[in-house]
Formats: sequence, C-alpha cells, structure tokens
Amino acid sequence: MGLAGCTPAPVPVEQAEKICLGAAYESSAGPKTEVGFGVGNHGFRGGYVSVGMSADQLMGRDPAEVFARCVMKRSGQMPQRPLYDQPGWASR
Repeated sequence: MGLAGCTPAPVPVEQAEKICLGAAYESSAGPKTEVGFGVGNHGFRGGYVSVGMSADQLMGRDPAEVFARCVMKRSGQMPQRPLYDQPGWASR
C-alpha cells in the first residue's frame, strides 16, 4: 500500500518523447567536462577538473534504444516515431 505512491503516473507518449530526447542526446554526446579555478588576493588558490559520462555512454548503448526505453518507462507505450525521425534530433 505504501509503495503505490512511489510509481509516477504515466505521461502522454508525445510528452515522453520530448522528455526522452534529452536522455538520448546525453547517450550520444561526448563526456561533459568542467574546469574551474580560484584566484584571491594572494594569487592562485586552487582548481578542479570534472569529467562526467552517463551510464548509457559507458555501456555504449545506442541512443535510439535509450530513447525507446525511456519513452516506454514514462508513458507505458512505444514511441510513435523512432528517435531518428523525431523533430529536432538531426540538429543535435
């Protein structure tokens, strides 16, 4: 009974497709990098380098597979159009 509230309500498949484009893009893009440093009154204070990758990138998953699984998980339905036919995908 207590776990019933933990499952998110399904969203319309069109909305899920829009949301899941981001997950597909992350799985196809290269690693994200971030560099930072600090300077104070007495000169250089420190810095950092951060590199991040999604689990889908590490596993080498096809972005179309990532997209389809995401849409199915969020809407309970398969995508109406495959990833490569989605508006905006080719421009990414």
